[in-house]
Amino acid sequence: MFQIFSDWYREYFSNKEAVVLILLLTAGLTIVVTMGKVLAPVFTAIVLAYLLQGLINYLVKRSVPWLFALILTYLLFLTAQMAFLFVLVPLTWGQLVRFLNEQVPRMLAEANSFLNVLPQRYPDLVSEQWVREISAMTTTTLKSVGESVVTFSLANIPNLMGLLIFLVLVPLLVFFFLKDKDRLIAAVVGLLPAERPFITRVMSEMDVQISNYVRGKAMEIIITGGVTYIAFVVLGVNYAALLGLLVGLSVVVPYIGATVVTIPVAVAAYFQFGWGPEFMWVMVAYGIIQALDGNLLVPILFSEAVNLHPVSIITAVLVFGGFWGLWGVFFAIPLATLVKAVFTSWPREPLPGLAPANDTDGPGSDVL
Repeated sequence: MFQIFSDWYREYFSNKEAVVLILLLTAGLTIVVTMGKVLAPVFTAIVLAYLLQGLINYLVKRSVPWLFALILTYLLFLTAQMAFLFVLVPLTWGQLVRFLNEQVPRMLAEANSFLNVLPQRYPDLVSEQWVREISAMTTTTLKSVGESVVTFSLANIPNLMGLLIFLVLVPLLVFFFLKDKDRLIAAVVGLLPAERPFITRVMSEMDVQISNYVRGKAMEIIITGGVTYIAFVVLGVNYAALLGLLVGLSVVVPYIGATVVTIPVAVAAYFQFGWGPEFMWVMVAYGIIQALDGNLLVPILFSEAVNLHPVSIITAVLVFGGFWGLWGVFFAIPLATLVKAVFTSWPREPLPGLAPANDTDGPGSDVL
């Protein structure tokens, strides 16, 4: 048994680069899990800087001076941030409050009417006591949610101050990440071994995958949410901005997001139009948007396809989302790609008497 373990260890961990990479990944995972909330502004700024660097590179390729490209990109970023804070957030927040004040009581009344009929139609299956308990529990839960959204108390002031600090720190960090990108990367690379072909190969693949994914996903959120908002406004759907925001954010979670967000879209359309042609038009428009997103927009934006099985993607969403919340869900696919790149590129030392293994084959390469 010891000999088997010794041979396995010698085959996969005799390379110094492999050990260094394992230590780096372990340290990164530990920092994320233990200090993710504290370092949230830093992580957010890194993601935003990654997004903006693509625009800077595009302008530089078009013979725009680097400094001018940096300033122009940063000003566009600040403008987008102001539009988000002072246009999108108040609009969606107002619609959410209006939904809780106007639609929730109506939904409760109709649900109670439906429940009250059940004991008469199915006396053997549904009791009046059960209906009263369900009605009371639902009413209490929705009221508590509505009060927490609509009202603000003094207890919210520390959270509000933290949000304000976050909004100030992130743009500042984004500027320094963009301005001093080369110096910061050189400082990190200086900690790695001088000879690092394996680490360089994995990091190069990850740079392509993450840049393609993050920038493509940001564009997908904006386009999908914007098209949904315009379509719902044209169809006269109430809470179009709120639903557009939900549909846009739903693309962050593959497969699951589109399924889950269908419920609020259908509920809002039903309570506004009933089972009429207007309801059908809303659902048809929503279905077309989802179909175009999956079959047209995603292939265009994600030109370098992430070759992962749907089971691997869903598992990655569950695992990394459990570790890191919303950020883990957002980065589930590139992180899963990182795991796949490490497994498929892992250096192996052939054991004596065995034929050398294919460099591209690693442990579990066929799984992901």
